[in-house]
Parts: sequence; C-alpha cells; structure tokens
Amino acid sequence: MIFQRFLLAVAALFAAPLAQAQTAPQAGAPLPPDQAALKAHVQFLAADVLRGREAGTRDYDVAAEYVAAQMLAIGLAPGAAGSWFQPFKLVSYKPAEKAKWSLVRGAMEIPLQFGIDYVNTPAPATPDFKAEGGIVFAGYGIVYPEGRRDDYKGLDVKGKIVAILPGVPQGLPNEVEAHFGDDEQKAAIAQQKGAVAVIVLESLAQREQIPFEAIVPYYDYGRTTWARPDGTAFAIAAGAPPVGYVGPAGAEKLFQGAKIRWADVLAAQRRGSRIPTGTLLGTLRVASKTKLVTQATRNVVGLIPGGDPALKAEYVVLSAHLDHVGMGDAVNGDRIYNGAMDNAIGVSTMLEVARKFVASGEKPRRSMLFVALSGEEKGLLGSDYLVHYPPVPKAGLVADVNMDMPILTYPLVDVVALGGERSSLGPAIAAAAATEGLAVVPDPSPEEMFFVRSDHYSFVKSGIPAVSIDTGPGGQGAEAQKKFLAENYHKPSDQIDLPFDWNSAAKYMRLNYAVARALTDAPARPRWNKGDFFGVQFGGYGAQ
Repeated sequence: MIFQRFLLAVAALFAAPLAQAQTAPQAGAPLPPDQAALKAHVQFLAADVLRGREAGTRDYDVAAEYVAAQMLAIGLAPGAAGSWFQPFKLVSYKPAEKAKWSLVRGAMEIPLQFGIDYVNTPAPATPDFKAEGGIVFAGYGIVYPEGRRDDYKGLDVKGKIVAILPGVPQGLPNEVEAHFGDDEQKAAIAQQKGAVAVIVLESLAQREQIPFEAIVPYYDYGRTTWARPDGTAFAIAAGAPPVGYVGPAGAEKLFQGAKIRWADVLAAQRRGSRIPTGTLLGTLRVASKTKLVTQATRNVVGLIPGGDPALKAEYVVLSAHLDHVGMGDAVNGDRIYNGAMDNAIGVSTMLEVARKFVASGEKPRRSMLFVALSGEEKGLLGSDYLVHYPPVPKAGLVADVNMDMPILTYPLVDVVALGGERSSLGPAIAAAAATEGLAVVPDPSPEEMFFVRSDHYSFVKSGIPAVSIDTGPGGQGAEAQKKFLAENYHKPSDQIDLPFDWNSAAKYMRLNYAVARALTDAPARPRWNKGDFFGVQFGGYGAQ
C-alpha cells in the first residue's frame, strides 16, 4: 500500500507539469475553449460600458439580460415561475429626523439629549416607530446554549425595552461571534422574549474603535434592505427593532438608581468577567422616523430539472452575485469599479458549470438552480430575498454552493470551503478537489469571518447547508490574495487586465462542477452535522 502511494505520488509529479503544458497557451496563442469561455463572460461583465453593475441601475439590468441570454444559449430553462428573472425591490433607508426620547421616573422626567445621550437609528419595517416601556439591561443580549450562555436568564422583558452592549464577550468561536455581532440578530432574540424595542449602549471596545461622539455627525447614514411583495421593508426583528445608540452620558442616566451600576458594567468589561444584568428604573419612551427610497432589481434564475423522479423535487443551488459597487471616487482618473474578480469571474464560473452539465448529456438526479444574485454588495440582499421567497418550494432547497471572488491570479493548489466543516458538503468538496489535485485547507483568516460575509450565509440562516468555495493560500496563493485585497479589492483596478491565470480559472470551474455533480447525484440528501451551531440555530436538516 505504501509503495502504491509512492507510485501515485511520482505519477502526479510528472502528470501535473504535463497537464499545465497542455492547457497553458503561449503568449499570443488562443486560449483553450474552456478558458476562453470563462474569459469572454468576464470581459463583457467587467467592461467599462456596464459601469460597475450596481444593483438597482440600468447597468446591472444589462448584465442580468446578458446572463439570462447565456443561460438560454446553454440550454437551461427559466427558473423563476417561467421567467429568467426574480424581481424584487431594494429599500434604501435612513433616519428622517432627530428623534425625541424621554425617561420618566415617577413624576420626574429626566432629560435625554440627542447627540449627547443618544442618537436614533432607523426602523425600516415601521417608518414611524414609537415604543414605551420599562428598561431591562441584558448584557450582550446573547442566548447560546452550546456555550452555556443565556444573558436573559432570570429576566422578564415582555413589553419592555431591552438595553444591550454591542459585540460579544471574549471566547466565542469566530463564526458564532460574527453571527451575534449583528445587532439585528440580538434584536431577534429580544423579540422572541417579548421585548418591544432594543437600544444599544456603547461598550468599552466600541469606544476604543469609534467613540460615540464621532458617530453622532453620521447618525443618518444610509442603509439598504429589501421589500416584501406587499411593499413593506424587511427587518429581522420588525417587532423589537434596534432604535438607537446610547453614549456614556446616556448610559449613566439609564442606570441611575438601579441595583446594578453602569460603573460595575464597565468594570466587568475591563476584567472580561460576566456582565451584571437586571431591571433599570423608570419608563423609556423612544421614537424613530425613517425615510425610505425603493429601486427595482432582480435575480437571474436558470433551471435544470432533475432526472430522478424520486429526487427531482430537491434542488441544489449554485449561486454567484452579479452586482458590484458601480461608480465611485476616481483613482488615477478612473471612476468605474468594474468588479472582474468580484464577482464577474464567479458568475462566469457558474455559467460554465451549467454548460458542462448540459454538455455531459447526463441529467442530474436532483434538480439544479443556477442563480446570479443582485444586491450582495448592499448586504446579501438578493440571496436573502431568494430564500424568503424561493422560486421553488422552500422545503426542496437542499444545498447551496456559492462562488464569490475567487482570486485567480496564480496557479491553484488548494481551496478553502467556507462552512464545509459544518455539513456533509465538506466531504463532498474534499473528494471533488482531490480529482483536480487540489487540497482543501482551513480558512487562513478566520478572524475576517468570511463565513458570514457572502451569499451562502443567507441560505445558512434559512437552515440550508451551504458553502462558499474560495481559492486557497497554498503556493503563491497567500501573496497573490494579499496583493489583490490591498491593491484591487473594491477599486477600479479590479478589471479584465488583472493577471488572470485562466488555467486555474478552468480548474476552479471543474471543481465546482464536480462538487455540484456529487451533490445532485448522491443518494442521500445533504445534511448538517449533528449539533452544529448554525444547523441547530436555524432548524437545519440533520442538525438535531
């Protein structure tokens, strides 16, 4: 057995350079067809005439028409109720005014001043939001049974306004930290407990990063969500939204006279010990008026129906975001942020995986959706809309494989499967990678929390096993990725003249095809690993 491994290793050593010699064209020579097809998509989608494909613009719509036309030419069927397009609305929102809050204790009203004690934040689902209630301080506002943490233990917050600290305590796993680092997710917990609103108090860590006084002038910066079909703006915790940010002076007023003191909360933060929680004195009246502006956009959806009558009602999704950031500040006179690597190459890969499926002549056993998503750059909006209003029965969505900004400027030797360790998708990716001579390695930058920063995370939050396959740090990878992120990421220089390694791009495409083929044809449905935090949190198949 050891000798056989030795022979295989020697064979691989000789085969790898030979394969590269066959596929890497000399300067000026035409690219092989698979590489040329990938480059052709990128060349169009990242062209200056599309002005960066910002979601909600005509430029994005032209890109969407291109993708739909390519899906038609490849042989896909329209995947969104007989259409290539799943339309939805983006909702830009911000505070409409400086809100007035008041704190009442008995017959006494304690003045709260905008910009000194608090700033209001918008509540898009309820543009004219008002709430009144007692105040309960719930520390970080986290409930995490796997980590034996429940900040609401012993607290009754029904009908109350919950005050929390931003961020998370030390010691949580990176991806769990990223999940609970979102105030909206914490507000969802407060809502489940019966709260009517949430306010966020400045923590010591936040003060070191951006103090309250520096935030005040920018309190009305714009944010974006999506609209439900009835026109209302989506919010994770519409019934108990985060409506304001409270600075140190305001926190002192809220804690005045309570059994727990603000000074004790600060001291606990410094020590890294458990934060004291409890009821604060008085009734708080909060308000938040929100200005909304809508824009139309759309996802592009293609379909390959499954060939197995027993499995065709299950759908594997291949996704890549089509939008980029549009026009921006000029860099060396260039204002067009083309988004070649982010994410024209991801969409290109998705299209060519679809072509490979059709060309194979073998229908996948499960059905497949190929989705070019809008609004990723504005907060994973297109994918979030898709999982809330899927074009097929939601119970049929069994997996998502996402392609977002694979950096392909170097010979590929390994890949990172973001989230692969959480479900049966991980082993499938490892096996597929081996067929391409690629290793699957851990995320080299877990502190960046990429797992929650791309479209597959919308599927995760709907309980669907999902991964994003990224290029790895092996060989020249770490240096190439560092260079791209420093010099080209969200800059006008992310364009077709980057030194793309089209051989690596073709290899990355074949890997995604092999992964998709394995998932569509496997007898067993993809499943979460038993007890996985995200699988349990969102009721995913196999997690319990």
